[in-house]
Amino acid sequence: MEPRRTSTVLSGTPVVGGMAYAPAALVHRPLAPPTHAPELPPERRGQAAEEFSNACSLVHERLAARAEQASGHAAEVLSMTAGLATDRGWQKEALKRIAAGTPPVQATWGATNKFVEMFERAGGLMAERTTDLRDVRDRVVAALQGDPEPGIPAPSTPVVLVADDLSPADTATLDAAVFVAIVTQLGGPTSHTAIIARQLGIPCIVALKEAPAIADGAPVLVDGTAGEVTLDADPSAALAAVAADSERRARIAAWQGPGRTADGVAVSLLANVKDGASARAAAAGDAQGVGLFRTELLFLSTPTEPSVADQAAEYGKVCEAFPRGKVVLRTLDAGSDKPVPFATMADEENPALGVRGIRLAVDNPALITHQLDAAQRAAAANPECDLWVMAPMIATVAEARDFASQVRARGLKAGIMIEVPSTVLLIDAFLQEVDFASIGTNDLTQYTMAADRLSPQLAGLTTPWQPAVLRLIAQAGAGGQRASKPVGVCGEAAADPLLACVLHGMGITSLSMAPSSIPAVGAQLAHVTDAQCKDAAASVLTARDDQEARAIARDLLT
Repeated sequence: MEPRRTSTVLSGTPVVGGMAYAPAALVHRPLAPPTHAPELPPERRGQAAEEFSNACSLVHERLAARAEQASGHAAEVLSMTAGLATDRGWQKEALKRIAAGTPPVQATWGATNKFVEMFERAGGLMAERTTDLRDVRDRVVAALQGDPEPGIPAPSTPVVLVADDLSPADTATLDAAVFVAIVTQLGGPTSHTAIIARQLGIPCIVALKEAPAIADGAPVLVDGTAGEVTLDADPSAALAAVAADSERRARIAAWQGPGRTADGVAVSLLANVKDGASARAAAAGDAQGVGLFRTELLFLSTPTEPSVADQAAEYGKVCEAFPRGKVVLRTLDAGSDKPVPFATMADEENPALGVRGIRLAVDNPALITHQLDAAQRAAAANPECDLWVMAPMIATVAEARDFASQVRARGLKAGIMIEVPSTVLLIDAFLQEVDFASIGTNDLTQYTMAADRLSPQLAGLTTPWQPAVLRLIAQAGAGGQRASKPVGVCGEAAADPLLACVLHGMGITSLSMAPSSIPAVGAQLAHVTDAQCKDAAASVLTARDDQEARAIARDLLT
């Protein structure tokens, strides 16, 4: 008789649901070069500076080429990472060190460390960019040393990719047929790696502290829904679990919109987009409209404020993609981690709690009025499109009243983002002033739990399954029902199929997400009844922690 197999279960933060069973393929970050190296003689420093610049250009070209071959969020992330390779501030710091006699490799490393410290102090998405910058550093150092590009392995058979962290550049180019799951020691549920994993549909777990304990080549069972990795799992049981998950994926592939529960109750499934191209891609799929049109892309890519005509043209492209659908435009959500050169305050001590979103209009009201003028033009040019406008970071009733009056003066529907707990506590008063609300679960979770949503150390706090966050969402949904006004969700929580069912049960009227997430959410909703969703919504509110809440929903909805 064979000895009974003893399995070990490791728990992390689930990001993308699904089961996978395959050998682990470990990725290790390149070792740091020696801290000290012989000083460059003066006559060698000019050539060293040229070598550094050439290495940066090579890395930029390689990443930009990858961006051209990618799509969606992956293309956006690769383009941004490519831009870091030619960032003037970072290059200037490295070149200053080379001019002082530091060899290029050590200068690259030292300049990166300085900027990493700056980004981590800034927090938010700036802190997340440290992963991108370290990736660029490693690629530049490899180019300087004549080594192959660092990155992930290239196996010929399916594997589970295990790493301390993954750069977005590597995640964006993964082949889902080979890399059947992703497990990282660091990262958070809203990191670039997590978002790209959702786009690819690869089961993903982040913030698994024990990831270094996984042996290279050891077979592992990954449960992306529960956030669990099982070592030494029984092979037959593991393969059965994967087979059952394959049936679930088949249901997703076969699902067709519009969104509705098993008993026919309609659920509005919308897309998060950033421009006309992403809106057209969403329209080609199952999205019924746009629940979040992020307008900041137009502002982040220019040194001066875009003209009203330029804004109207871009907004019009999104309306054209959904000529008879709903499009919810969010006004500029800049500041903090998304600085714009002509509006963001410099040197804020705590930018995540500073002048961001609607607060930019206090000193620069034209930013908002110009956007609203552009939205009015886009609506007039596309009269069949139902264009709604909402403002981010609304915290007081007075802010909501003022914004709504400006929007309605242009003949448009006015709404607010629910990201600050004060809007939930006073939801009835807010909904008296506006036509609708949309919950940004990423920021609502961050501000409710007082935890940076991109901190890997705090990933357990920054999941929307936290009971306190679920209660706030339920209160907002109930407020919408009392006022007979729509309250939707446009944060990453909407892309979680189980949580989407819970949100529907809480009275949330629309779910907006990355277009690639819609089929999985639609298929899960089609698998349960409206009554099951309401039962799960009530039951999760009794949970004491996020894991218990998720387990309750899983038991009732799967």
